[in-house]
Amino acid sequence: MGGEGQASAIVDGGCRKDDDGCLSDSRSDLDLQLSESLTDDIEHWTCADVSVWLESIGLGDYCNLLCSTHRIDGNVLLSLHEKDLKEPPLAMDVLGDIKRLNKAVKGLRQYRDTAATPDGAPPMYFTPIPRRFRRSSSGGDDFFIDGPVTLSPNTRHMGRATVPDSTSPRKAIATLVYVWMVFLLTSFTMTIVHSRVPDMTTYRPLPDIALDNIPHIPWAFEVSEAIGVFFVALYLLTLLFHKHRLLIFCRLNILLGTVFLLRCCTMFVTSLSVPGNHLHCKPVKFETIQEMMWRAFEITSGFGMSLTGVHTCGDYMFSGHTVVLTMLNLAITEYTPRRWRTLHVLTWVMNIFGIFFILAAHEHYSIDVVIAFVITSRLFLYYHALANSRALMAGDNHRLREWFPMFTYVEEGWSGDRLSNVYRNPFEDLRKYISVRFAGASDTDSGISRKTTPHKRKRP
Repeated sequence: MGGEGQASAIVDGGCRKDDDGCLSDSRSDLDLQLSESLTDDIEHWTCADVSVWLESIGLGDYCNLLCSTHRIDGNVLLSLHEKDLKEPPLAMDVLGDIKRLNKAVKGLRQYRDTAATPDGAPPMYFTPIPRRFRRSSSGGDDFFIDGPVTLSPNTRHMGRATVPDSTSPRKAIATLVYVWMVFLLTSFTMTIVHSRVPDMTTYRPLPDIALDNIPHIPWAFEVSEAIGVFFVALYLLTLLFHKHRLLIFCRLNILLGTVFLLRCCTMFVTSLSVPGNHLHCKPVKFETIQEMMWRAFEITSGFGMSLTGVHTCGDYMFSGHTVVLTMLNLAITEYTPRRWRTLHVLTWVMNIFGIFFILAAHEHYSIDVVIAFVITSRLFLYYHALANSRALMAGDNHRLREWFPMFTYVEEGWSGDRLSNVYRNPFEDLRKYISVRFAGASDTDSGISRKTTPHKRKRP
């Protein structure tokens, strides 16, 4: 596009505006040209691409500081905030440039991927390269594009924008270790409560409105576990093809570990009487700590399921089976597209029936199931509400780190928006990760070796 005298184009929700306020629903040839010349894979921008981008928004003076000195690539760029620009080690000292760069990075964050549009309609494309900003009448920020920007050939392709995801395999391994350590602790606690389970001849089952009115169904508990296995398969399938699989994996590990850690406490402090006369439970005395550890390992390796031959007593407050069913159901409904209503209804119906079968088997009291469902659903909701509203906690990060260290560890660097449910080929992602990893190492060794000559804007 030309100089000052020409109307500047504003890309706003896929429509094109001019300075006179005219709005056109059709996309101009220039919009298409811009889309074809820009990349949507911003987090895989190299330092060279970031340098080109800085030149394109008129901040080329900071290419050396950001790209050469501090190796800011696309993934890091998307996590920058105004505070990072002002404080060391960047310590930019020109307020106007700080504000401009901060708003430009915000513009990149707005260009992100979402689920495919309904009815198979092609997605609307937006240019992620803002030249300058103007406050619109609605109070939002509109992008003014003064000219097309061409990035390096290896990053130029069409597609939906992506949300920056800083979750690393290291975080996934750390959360996996956390949840398995909690599972081992839970199993060890179960051996303790089994050794002090109340005598069935002295302590009869407590009055329970559900157990007193639902007849005992011998096979019901196995059915509830089969539903749990089906949920695990659905979750793993969703996880495998989801774009943000590592972040989802970390979140579920943290949530399951935290709930089961609380379950350790409730099981240990209070021992309830056996809920059904069909259960043959009696205290088991372990001679050594090694015997208890081995029993804990057997419970953990069998996932605490009767389908694998694991039978326990005394672990009633609260129901671990209900926790797993509810957590996986919530994860499946959260991380699959909203239009998959049939799947969501199916998982909720199966979740409810799974809880019913736990009660029908007389393996838990009603209070065990109710408490498990409430704690699991509330913790899942609160975690995601906090993860999607990080700006609310920005001024109190020290308290967040103290109370929720695992949350802060996993969500650090995340943009604070709700995850878009986009699915990709996991093997292609693995290939990209390996290629980018090695390419990044090569760029680090040789510096910014690719051509970073900016495109000069012609002025009249």
